[in-house]
Amino acid sequence: MSYHAPALKTSILTSCTLIAFATNSLLTRMALGPGSIDAASFMTLRLVSGAAMLLAIMTFSQRKSVVKLQGKWTAALILFLYAVTFSFSYLQLAAGTGALILFGSVQVTMIVAALKQGEKPHPLEWAGLLLALMGLLYLVSPGLAAPPVMGSLLMVMAGVAWGFYSLLGRGSQDPVAYTTANFIRAVPFTIGVSLISLSEMHLTLTGVVLALLSGALASGVGYAMWYAALKGLTATRAATVQLAVPVIAALGGILFLQETLSARLVLASLLILGGIGLAVMGRSEQ
Repeated sequence: MSYHAPALKTSILTSCTLIAFATNSLLTRMALGPGSIDAASFMTLRLVSGAAMLLAIMTFSQRKSVVKLQGKWTAALILFLYAVTFSFSYLQLAAGTGALILFGSVQVTMIVAALKQGEKPHPLEWAGLLLALMGLLYLVSPGLAAPPVMGSLLMVMAGVAWGFYSLLGRGSQDPVAYTTANFIRAVPFTIGVSLISLSEMHLTLTGVVLALLSGALASGVGYAMWYAALKGLTATRAATVQLAVPVIAALGGILFLQETLSARLVLASLLILGGIGLAVMGRSEQ
């Protein structure tokens, strides 16, 4: 019984985390799609509530390292770049499409960074990377079923930013404290954007609640669960399970937001997720 307990805990944490990550896309689209809140205010409320929740988790777990602000201003700026492009992209993108572009861009960024750092790629990694890039290019290429260009570019930027943020945090001994500190440092940047966009501010109770849920639960609690789950996952498995997030987001978009599942999205999903899967398999064989 005790032998299986850690594996069961890891499975539960991983499942809850993947749902939280997908829910972030759903909540953002729910809020911004119908115009319940402006993108700048959503982003600010998300980061402020996320920082507050992470700080509460740190305090509850009696870890004091967050007080030292272990984060870096460079990482905080990249986190802010992710948050602002993520929010504004969902003014145009469907939940599933946005999640696919985001996680595809994240994984491609991390694979390219590994190659640039001198890792010798397995042939499967090269094949997977090319397949994933083809899928991304196909998804955003011009056509009647293509997602809006600006929204797609913003989400690619969000994915690249999150990929670099993940790479910067690799050496952190306490990733929850590191992310908490970076959330706190990123808040002034988000407030600055909100002040610049003051004339476009639009708040409703629904929009504010969705932003707070996105920040406190889907982001704050979600990231804390993910870092806890990573203790029981290999790097390969951690990369693989994240492929489920766009699928969960797409299903949630269909069920809760009446979004349609286009043939282009299905084919692009197969190319991107299949390509990343090949790359992960190649990495595990080295």
